[in-house]
Amino acid sequence: MRIVTLAAFAAALALSACSAKTKDSAADTASSASTDISGAALDVHDAASEGAEKTGAAINRAEEAADKLGARIKQGAHEAKDTLKAEPSEKAH
Repeated sequence: MRIVTLAAFAAALALSACSAKTKDSAADTASSASTDISGAALDVHDAASEGAEKTGAAINRAEEAADKLGARIKQGAHEAKDTLKAEPSEKAH
């Protein structure tokens, strides 16, 4: 933080010795840089939000797939149970 403060102070001191045109150019550059930084921050925010949405959608799909798999396993277990129950009675006849 101290380095940034010193750099800003040095830049301000250097600009004070410059012409008005140079000062205006520096102000335009600083304004443009702040706009670029702000835009980049928004891009990062949007990317993070989009990533979170995609992650949430992927989790929902995974949960649905797990539910379907669980239902298939449960159905298979019931079918196996029914088959095993039916076999002894068929053998008895």
